[in-house]
Amino acid sequence: MLVIVLENAPLRLRGYLTRLLLEIRAGIFVGDYSVRVRDKLWDVIQNEIGEGNAVIVWNKPDDLGLDFDTCGSNRRVPVDLDGLKLCSFQPLGDSPAAATDLPPW
Repeated sequence: MLVIVLENAPLRLRGYLTRLLLEIRAGIFVGDYSVRVRDKLWDVIQNEIGEGNAVIVWNKPDDLGLDFDTCGSNRRVPVDLDGLKLCSFQPLGDSPAAATDLPPW
């Protein structure tokens, strides 16, 4: 299984992905392809994403059962923690001190 989520992506990129994947919601594409096709799709997305951002998720036979990657400007960044891939959130501003400006909830 392959899932790709696009935000603020160019229409030409979304149109390209609809030729190969099923768009089940706006910007959410699903399909089932080989590693080779997945890598080619991800290369196209990385080259064409522009000001948007994207995440790709695929099944993998490990403890988590999946793997993922991101591209574009996004606060969520993949981090490897002892072989387990998790998401790290970057602060809102350019400096780590900007994280203190967050509301308490």
